[in-house]
Parts: sequence; structure tokens; C-alpha cells
Amino acid sequence: MRRLRALPAAEVEDAAVAAASPLAASPAGPEALGRALLRTAEAEVRAAWERGWQPADAVRLARRDAPPAAARFVLDAVAAEARRYPSGALTGRWGRQLDDLDAVVWWDGDGAFLDGFARRGRTARYEAVAAALTALRLLAGLPRIEPAGPVPSRTGRPAAPPLSAMPLSVPPKALGRIRALLAKAESTDFPEEAEAFSAKAQELMARHSLDAAALPAGPGAASDAPGVCRLGVEGPYEPAKALLLDAVAAANHCRAVWSSELGFSTVVGFDADLELVELMYTSLLVQADTAMRRAADAHHRGGRSRRTRDFRESFLIAYASRIGDRLSATARDVTAREAPPEVLPALAARDLAVGETAERLFPATTSHRLRGRDAEGWARGREAADAARLR
Repeated sequence: MRRLRALPAAEVEDAAVAAASPLAASPAGPEALGRALLRTAEAEVRAAWERGWQPADAVRLARRDAPPAAARFVLDAVAAEARRYPSGALTGRWGRQLDDLDAVVWWDGDGAFLDGFARRGRTARYEAVAAALTALRLLAGLPRIEPAGPVPSRTGRPAAPPLSAMPLSVPPKALGRIRALLAKAESTDFPEEAEAFSAKAQELMARHSLDAAALPAGPGAASDAPGVCRLGVEGPYEPAKALLLDAVAAANHCRAVWSSELGFSTVVGFDADLELVELMYTSLLVQADTAMRRAADAHHRGGRSRRTRDFRESFLIAYASRIGDRLSATARDVTAREAPPEVLPALAARDLAVGETAERLFPATTSHRLRGRDAEGWARGREAADAARLR
């Protein structure tokens, strides 16, 4: 591993294959080698967590940058490290990430891991070892990033509960209504209905933000200061998707900072707003993809091929920009119509706290200008975002 760490990334895969053959043939046997790989994997995952990474971040990057077998090993490494924590230590966002990834210990004893991993991937043992070495090199090379809360403790007694381990603060009834509206928006074939359902969900989100601002922080409050969460921004068309997340965050009292090289955006805000931003962004991605494919298919049937990258990217940029305007307008309308005067200073204070936290965590950000290169794609994206009568 020390030798692999010293190599440039472009040379790691070949070097891992060269190192794998003698390791796989080691007289110590596959059981000892499997245990050694897992011990090293646990240490590398733990070190990555202490450098600010979370399970979803590491697996997402591995799936983007590593061969499939190496990405599978990273997932197994996460599961191996997670089993070392007592029951209840990995909760909140950590627990949900492990559930979403299906990060489970599938092997029966660490000595059986290596041959089991090879069988599951239908590869030879030396290929499984090469994949493991490639994955370990990727984990070891993960840079230090801004943490999204303290690392859970293996003793089960963290010094302070991290934001990612706190209970959800949106009332279940309100959360259920918002999810139901967004599910309807995702399932309808009519852009007008999708926009209307999304707008209604944004109204409920804005009302909840007002309610949260009106409540003084107390012993039972989920958080009295801004926190952060990281959301994946995956290809293709990452800049347009990052723009969409930025628009959703801005409409809901949050700030988003895109780390293009790492494949995610960090969203800064109060915990209830973070939860709702993630929900809305995920839904709008589904809706945007549906509307984009429908527009591309319509123009293709009309004799003009619009299945180009420029068309799709221009569509998503225009869609994200216009949706951001409409979400922000909805939130402003709810605030103007329903916010008691005494709540406005609290709202302003929360916005100020979010801005200060974002600037403290990311003191050196840059702006990125996006340009739509296909006029038809741009027009269809605006139309998809403008189709609904929100009232």
C-alpha cells in the first residue's frame, strides 16, 4: 500500500495487477490475505471518515473513478468498518446512507471474504486482490474535506451529537404531505400538473420554515445553528444539476457550494431546511429528466434530431434557472402573506447565520457561468419550467 500511494493515479491500476499475483499466491493462504485486506480496509475507511468523508461520498466517488470491482470493494470496506460501531451509533444521515447503499456484511467470517468476493464478481482470486488494492489506494488518496458533523464514535458515546445523527425535525404529517405532492409531480405525464404539485410542495416547505423560525431554540430543538449535508451531483450534465440544487437551496434559506472534482455539493442550512432541500432536489431531478426526454423525443419525431448533448444541457440549464425563479417567488409570496411581523427578524437572523457559516467553511469559492449552446433546448427547458399556472 505504501508503494501504491507513491504512484500517480494513472499508474495505480497496472501496479495493483502486478502486485496482486504474488499476493494471491502467498503461502499464507486466501484466508489470511482476506483478513489482512479487510483490516487495512477498515483502517482506510475510518481515516477517510476522520478526514470529513461519509459513506455515500466515498462510494459515489469510487463508482465514478474506479473500475466496478474496486467500487464494490469500497462498498464492502464501508460495511466492514460500520460493523465495528455499537447499535445506535450510526443513525440519522449516516444510517440512511448505509441503508441506501445496502452496505452489509455478506461474508461468513473474514477468512472467507476474499474467495467470496471473487465468486460474487466472477473473477479469479488475483483479479479480486487487484481490485481490492486499487480500492484501498483510492480510499487512501481521498483529500481532507469540510466535515458534515463529527465522526460517530466506536464507543457509542460521541462528544456531541452530530447534525447527521439528529432526529428529523419536520413533523411526519407535513413531511408526508410534501412527499405525496412530489410523488404526484414525478408520476404525472402532464408538465402543468407536475409544476403545480411542485409549487404546492414548495409552499408547504416555506410555511414549515416560517414555523421553525418562530419557535425559539430550546433543549428539545434539533439544532440552533446551521449545519451541512452533502448531496451527490452525478453525471451527465453536472453543472446544470449543480445549478438546480443551488436554486432549490437558495429558495429554502440554504447555500450550496459545488465541489466539481469530488462529485457533490455541500448544502449549508438549518437541519429542517436541509432535509426539505434534499427532498425537493431529488424530485426535481426526476421531473427534469422526464421533461427533457419528452422534449427530445418530440423533436426527434418531428424530423429534427435533438438527442444531442448541447440540447439536453441547454434544456437543463434553462429549466434549473427558471425553476429557481419560481421556487423563490413562491417562498417570497408565502412569507409576505403569512409571516407575522415578529418572525421576520428571526428569518433574517437565520439567513445571516447560514451565510456566515457558508463563508467560514468555504472562504475561497468561485462563480461559474453556464451557457446554453442550443436555442431549441433552451426554449424547451424554459417552457417545461413555465408550463404550470402556480395558482
